[in-house]
Amino acid sequence: MEKTIFEQMGGTYTRQGDYYFPNLSLPAEGNKPIGIWGQRHKRYLQKYKRSTYTTLLTRGKLNSYLADINEQAQEMFFRLVKEYADNQGVTEQLKAYKPLEWVQKMNNIQSTVKEVINTELIYV
Repeated sequence: MEKTIFEQMGGTYTRQGDYYFPNLSLPAEGNKPIGIWGQRHKRYLQKYKRSTYTTLLTRGKLNSYLADINEQAQEMFFRLVKEYADNQGVTEQLKAYKPLEWVQKMNNIQSTVKEVINTELIYV
């Protein structure tokens, strides 16, 4: 019997009952922690960018890609919160003398920064 193209390329089959199934496996991938931003981007890819998700998954690059997105988002979050706080005059003195106002402004800044990150990095 002549070899199939799959066998010519080094592939093998396993017989189960009357059928032959190809021995396929995904490439090994490192286990980096993904984090909340990476998980959000993963859900977005699964729902709206199915082909990109499948390509990354089958090439064994999904976890590292999501870990990189998470790292970028985390760095962007801290940088933007600091910049926005400096621009709006949210200081340690405000925190000491008017803690409720400081909390209100910081919550507002963090919400704004989360929207920026979602728009520019996560849901793209």
